[in-house]
Amino acid sequence: MTYICSTGLGVPPNAIQQEEITELVQDIFRSSSRHITRLLPVFKNAEVAMRQFVVNRDWFRSDHSFKERNDLYQQHAVTTSLEAIDNCLANETFLKKEVPHDAIDMILFVSSTGIATPSIDTYLYNQRDFRSDIKRMPLWGLGCAGGAIALSRAHDWITANPDKTALIVCCELCSLTFQKSDLKKSNIIGSALFGDGTAAVLLMGETSPYQSHLKTDPAKILHTSSRTKKYSTDVMGWDVTDQGLEVIFSRSIPSLVHSFWKEHSLAFFKERELEENMIHSYIAHPGGKKVLEAMEEVLETSKTKLKHSYHVLKNHGNMSSATVFYVLNEVMKEQNPAKAKSILSALGPGFCSELLLLEWT
Repeated sequence: MTYICSTGLGVPPNAIQQEEITELVQDIFRSSSRHITRLLPVFKNAEVAMRQFVVNRDWFRSDHSFKERNDLYQQHAVTTSLEAIDNCLANETFLKKEVPHDAIDMILFVSSTGIATPSIDTYLYNQRDFRSDIKRMPLWGLGCAGGAIALSRAHDWITANPDKTALIVCCELCSLTFQKSDLKKSNIIGSALFGDGTAAVLLMGETSPYQSHLKTDPAKILHTSSRTKKYSTDVMGWDVTDQGLEVIFSRSIPSLVHSFWKEHSLAFFKERELEENMIHSYIAHPGGKKVLEAMEEVLETSKTKLKHSYHVLKNHGNMSSATVFYVLNEVMKEQNPAKAKSILSALGPGFCSELLLLEWT
């Protein structure tokens, strides 16, 4: 049994309102004003009010090389990840006693918005008192599904090692991939949707000696399920160019929720003998407003059960893999009834779907 015990956030300092971003985009692309004007409604309809970035708004006005972007990625990935880790291990909402860094047996670092070799987790290791025998699992290229997939893989490991603890860190700095010369629709939609964010989640096995540090009853992972669609690599991802990473964001994603994700979800419900009325809440990665609405339709559920996904989308935007942990953080702060069940879900490049069934203890 794997218990989700604490969360921590690393929120970048530069908060910008959606109206300001809309004006900034109009100014940056003013030479193609007619094309941009046709796409401007996406900013208003995205249901995003504010986002946070590691760079200030003037940074977006200039051209940047791939190296410059990646240097900034490595710098801010370390600082925001350390903030998230420290907040997670000392979170007074969930813990009555701080969990020391040397209590962590495995660290999983998840990201898709920059590259580093050695991976970023080694830099985190050097700046905190982690043990030298810590297990490391860097995961790259999973995009928005990365947080959910990392939860599943950590659950697999803890199930085999019930006395262990694991720490997942998701760090996504989407702003650093913005291309001021890319007029493709996917780049403009990304400009209306994506933000920066880092989050950490602490997991423990049922016989972990650090269970005594918990203040609140944790959620436990009951089941996980993964599904990847054949020949769908063009749905979302990156086009690697000399200038950096250009976003690929297909308009087919909401329709894939109604087909591919629906098939996966219905099979998951059937295998676990679940009915929709048995689910207390959905911890859904908010890929966007249309994706959440499509999920509501597939599940035949109310917007209330996805309220935290809408809340995070509104106040932070889509932060790729980290976003689902922001939603999890909000749900964990509630008084969830004992034995109530939640489904955590995320979609990502591949095209893939990850589902986890949680139960509140």
